[in-house]
Amino acid sequence: MYTLRNIVLKFKVEGEITEVKPLGEGLINDTFKVYVKNDDSPKYVLQRINNAIFQDVEMLQDNIEKVTNHIRKKLTEKNVDDIERKVLRFLRTNDDKKYHFDGEKYWRMMVFIPESYTYQSVTPEYSYTAGLSFGEFQSMLSDIDQELGETIPSFHNIELRLNQLREAVKNDAVGRVKEVQYYIGEIEKRADAMCLGEQLHREGILPKRICHCDTKVNNMLFDKEGNVLCVIDLDTVMPSFIFSDYGDFLRSAANTGAEDDKNLDNIDFNMEIFEAFTKGYLEGTKSFLLPIEKENLPYAAKLFPYMQTVRFLADYINGDTYYKIQYPEHNLVRTKAQWKLFESAEKKEGDMRTMVMNYFS
Repeated sequence: MYTLRNIVLKFKVEGEITEVKPLGEGLINDTFKVYVKNDDSPKYVLQRINNAIFQDVEMLQDNIEKVTNHIRKKLTEKNVDDIERKVLRFLRTNDDKKYHFDGEKYWRMMVFIPESYTYQSVTPEYSYTAGLSFGEFQSMLSDIDQELGETIPSFHNIELRLNQLREAVKNDAVGRVKEVQYYIGEIEKRADAMCLGEQLHREGILPKRICHCDTKVNNMLFDKEGNVLCVIDLDTVMPSFIFSDYGDFLRSAANTGAEDDKNLDNIDFNMEIFEAFTKGYLEGTKSFLLPIEKENLPYAAKLFPYMQTVRFLADYINGDTYYKIQYPEHNLVRTKAQWKLFESAEKKEGDMRTMVMNYFS
């Protein structure tokens, strides 16, 4: 029977381990603070990797090591101060591996970044900071010369998600298709237009970049003055269109309601958040972003509520087999809420285009 202490000791730690305590309430990985003797602050962070989601742990940790090494090299070349707080450092095991497998579970360890904080609130100020930070993160990785794998294959591929919806409609596993015909029809009306990214990529016009793919305000660490230290939660860093980092942030941050808001009157697409995030993002990516990527940022802002509508609706039709639900109609409520957000973004696309053009013209 393993103990957390025994797992910790499989890694190249320094100091005498005194305590291992739970850290946060992560939805994906179990995380723990690791303390050493004569130090009141945590020294390390231990995580159990959820290999049900990230099934290729070797690829996952290889990606993260390549990314953190590349960022550290860039920061060193720029003579940035306090580098150890501005990029994550992962420990190797005693037998020099990137993770430890205990026979059932996979584990990794990283150095704890002291005096660092996360924020949950989404304000225009933090949206600007998030746009700048995630843009700079992409910029630092824009010239990485090592290949990264897809830790979740086709994660943001809208063509795949539409095909999954069509398969769900065809099977109608629990007899729900009839009641959602309106949403199926509206989704299909826009399907070709919403697959623009994949179409441009096939034409050789739109490149894939190394993206974070889970852009949230709380996936950044701040210092006590409110300055960004680094981007964290690197499990989903992989090749994708830049639309992933841009659109995914706005899907949650620019929604004036909740993702599962029953009152659709609460839901609107917040243009103040859009403008702040876009300004920061375009500043952070100005060294590499192509015109085709910039001009299609409003498309990305629409794409992600559209894609999430497709995913919630497919799960509802399938009988709620993927997303956790709190009541029988939960995925239908989510579908309606996301569609309202999409329609709001759709109506404001002209204003979005004007703002984007003003920032990079």
